[in-house]
Amino acid sequence: MEFEKRLRDRDAWSASDGCSAERVLSLLSTKTVFLAIRECFYGTTRFEDFVARIGTSAPAASRALKQLESAGIVTRVPYREPGKRIHDEYLLTESGEDLLPVFLSLMQWGDKYLQDGRPPLSFVDRDTGRTLKVRVTGESVPEPSSDNIVIRLNPTR
Repeated sequence: MEFEKRLRDRDAWSASDGCSAERVLSLLSTKTVFLAIRECFYGTTRFEDFVARIGTSAPAASRALKQLESAGIVTRVPYREPGKRIHDEYLLTESGEDLLPVFLSLMQWGDKYLQDGRPPLSFVDRDTGRTLKVRVTGESVPEPSSDNIVIRLNPTR
């Protein structure tokens, strides 16, 4: 990457002045918060399932979900099973769904640099059967929604 001429003097401006990356990192500041988003993409909606699947305490999961709710990334929707009290499900909002390329990018990087052998999962387009990859592009390419992605378990060696 190269800075345009007026930005080349790095002492004349600061990257932290309203930096979107810094704001996202502040929002996704803990492992639990990010793993809660992962679980939303994997279809987890109920609080007890977040606790079990993230492998964290109930208070930590509660804090993470509240943080995501206050940022508008998830919304709580009440549900009731027959004969039981009302509970809340946590569902991704539009801004939460828009984190899909971020989530897949991090998974893709981890698959390439942190896994011994094949990555544990593949993310496949439901319509074409092709493995999804995140790339930087100047073209307008339609993005699949999380509803159109099949997650497959890769065979181990």
